[in-house]
Amino acid sequence: MAGLTALADSFHLTPHEALSGVFGSISLAAWIFLLVPQLVENYKQGSAEGISLAFLTVWFIGDITNLAGAVWAGLVPTVVALAVYFCFADLLLIAQCVYYNVSNARRARKASELSAQSGSSEEEPLLSRRGSENIGLPGSRRRSSAASRRRTLSGGRRDSLSKILEEESKKRVWLRNAVSVVVICCAGAAGWVIAWKSGVWRPAPVGDDKSPTGTPMGAEILGYASAVCYLGARIPQIIKNQRESSCDGLSLLFFLLSLLGNATYGAGILFHSQERDYFLTNLPWLIGSLGTMVEDAVIFLQFHMYGEKPLASAVVE
Repeated sequence: MAGLTALADSFHLTPHEALSGVFGSISLAAWIFLLVPQLVENYKQGSAEGISLAFLTVWFIGDITNLAGAVWAGLVPTVVALAVYFCFADLLLIAQCVYYNVSNARRARKASELSAQSGSSEEEPLLSRRGSENIGLPGSRRRSSAASRRRTLSGGRRDSLSKILEEESKKRVWLRNAVSVVVICCAGAAGWVIAWKSGVWRPAPVGDDKSPTGTPMGAEILGYASAVCYLGARIPQIIKNQRESSCDGLSLLFFLLSLLGNATYGAGILFHSQERDYFLTNLPWLIGSLGTMVEDAVIFLQFHMYGEKPLASAVVE
C-alpha cells in the first residue's frame, strides 16, 4: 500500500484512483483468462458432462445483451472489444461442449449396439456349467468364504488409500489454483503500471462519465437484462451439481477467476467514486457482481462437499 501511494504521489495520482485502476486491470486479466481452465479441463477429460449447457447458454445471452448495451450506449472501443471477445469465447466453450456431448453419445450408442449384437446366449451355458461344477464339491463353500474375506480386506485397504489420494489431490489442486490466481493478480497489476506509465491509462473524472443526453433507455434495459442473466446463469449448474452429488468435470480455477473478476470489478467501481449518482448508475452491475459471488461461494461449498471422488477411486482401481 505504501509503495502504491508513493507511485501515485510521484505521478500526481490519488491512492483511490490508483487502486481503482489496479483493481480494474486485475478484473480485466481475470475475465480474459476466465474460460481457459474449463476449456483445458474438458479437453483433458475428453468430455463436457460436468458443465451445464443451460449455464453456458444463459451466460452467453448475458454477454450478448451486454455487448448490445455497450454499442447502444456508445461506450469506449475497449469495452466493446472486450464484450465481443467474451461472446466469441462463450461460443468456443459451447461448441466444445456440444462436440464432446454428441461424439460421446454416439460412441456410447455404438458400444451398446455391439454388446447387444454379441448377445448373452453364449455366456449363459458357461455360467450354468460353472455353477453346476461347484455344487457338492468338498470345501467349495469354505474357499468361497475365504475369498470373500480377502475381497473385504482388499476393499478396506483400497478405501483407505483412496481417501489418502483424494486428500493429497485436493491439496495439490488448491495450491495450483492459488498460484494461478496470484499470477493473474500480478499480471493485472503489472499491466496497469505499464498502461499508466505509457500514458494509455488515465483516471477519468467522475463528471466525465455523464454524457449530455444521458444513457439511452434501451441501453439501460439491456444492462439490467445482462445482470439478470449473469445472476441466473449459475443456478442450473448448482442444481446439476446437487442432483448428481458431484463436481467432477468442472474446473475449480474457472470459478475462482470468476470470483476474482467480480470482486475486483466491484472494488474498481467503488474506489473510483462513492458519489451517490455514480453509485446508483453502476448499481445494476454491482448487484450482478455481488450476486454471482454469492453463487460462486455455493459452488465452492459443493466442491468441498463432493470433491472429485470418481477420480480418486479410478486411480486406486
